[in-house]
Amino acid sequence: MAHCVVAEAEAILDKEYPVLDKGFVRLVDYMGGDERVVQAARVSYGEGTKTYREDAGLIDYLLRHQHTSPFEQIVLTFHIKLPIFVARQMIRHRTASLNEVSGRYSVMKDDFYVPADGDMALQSTDNKQGRLDEPVSAALAGELRSALEGGQKQAYAGYSALIDKGIARELARINLPLSLYTEWYWEMDLHNLFHFLQLRMDSHAQLEIRRYAEVMFDICRKVAPRCCESFERHRLGGVSFSAGEMAELRQRLGEAGATAGEPALTGKALERFEEKLRTGKQL
Repeated sequence: MAHCVVAEAEAILDKEYPVLDKGFVRLVDYMGGDERVVQAARVSYGEGTKTYREDAGLIDYLLRHQHTSPFEQIVLTFHIKLPIFVARQMIRHRTASLNEVSGRYSVMKDDFYVPADGDMALQSTDNKQGRLDEPVSAALAGELRSALEGGQKQAYAGYSALIDKGIARELARINLPLSLYTEWYWEMDLHNLFHFLQLRMDSHAQLEIRRYAEVMFDICRKVAPRCCESFERHRLGGVSFSAGEMAELRQRLGEAGATAGEPALTGKALERFEEKLRTGKQL
């Protein structure tokens, strides 16, 4: 199979895309692009075996019908600087290969994440995991910023004091907070990266990891634009329906064979279905 060089991807290699206050994402390497998916699916060699439109149609068919292995032919390697609490969310996606800076070997930098005032909010009243959309007042944001920065300075001062005394780095680091920035190389094939992006670009994901996912998706567009277009069309912009929800749809559309009378869904199930129809979001 011919080596696939993507001019748009080559142009951004090692370019630093800032995320949050001190973080970034860089594309350091990639393997394959749209043509690699097409070649793998057709088990053919070389370029130009089909027209652009036919290639795009094949990619769309593969993704729409969940033929995933051709998308595993594309691999992206990122260098990411991110707060530890974001890293711990990313690590849940176990299909990545990664290598992280080690606090056992290196003295950690004095880099901590502090949210922008507009990102500070109270706990959501209907979502145990998240925050309200409306930011807190400027006065309360200032209090939170002072509290976070104060705690971070104290923690790093304690860490530095232990390092200066010759305490082992693996021990000195253990009281450092989750807001500390870490760095890693993160490698993942496009099929699994799409799964990561679908979950982490969703409005239910924490804001900070969404910011990283959005930048990573912009980079993916440079590597495999037609694959990303299909992903947006069928995964990001689409929803799936359960068997009960399909029965409800058939009943509402008056399809032949659909059971008339009582709705197929009731209670919370019906509420979730209605919300899915209104928002177009997977719930």
